[in-house]
Amino acid sequence: MSRTVMIVDDSLFMRKILHGILVDKGYIVSAEAASGIEAMRNLHGNHPDIILLDIVLPDSNGLDLLESIITTCPNTKVVVCSSIAQPLVISKALDLGARAFIQKPFTPEKVAEALEGLED
Repeated sequence: MSRTVMIVDDSLFMRKILHGILVDKGYIVSAEAASGIEAMRNLHGNHPDIILLDIVLPDSNGLDLLESIITTCPNTKVVVCSSIAQPLVISKALDLGARAFIQKPFTPEKVAEALEGLED
């Protein structure tokens, strides 16, 4: 069974890159969002298995959004994907419930490695 993924990133270019990597690896991209509001709207009707979440969004901080996602859908696995990769930010993301952190820029192999690490 394929796993569904929602991509949350304000950059259309980044969403397209991630979409291609995910499809190549056999995942189904069930939704995309360019903002926190759009992500939460999509989350309620979608319930993806995995969310790839950027930190910098036009209407919210991705770490605040991470808390909301974990509260709303505790079974959804969140992977933070951001260029803001200071140790304190990574630690906070993981403490808040992110299952992994992918630093931008990334390779398709790094994305695949993070996703494979989510398998139970």
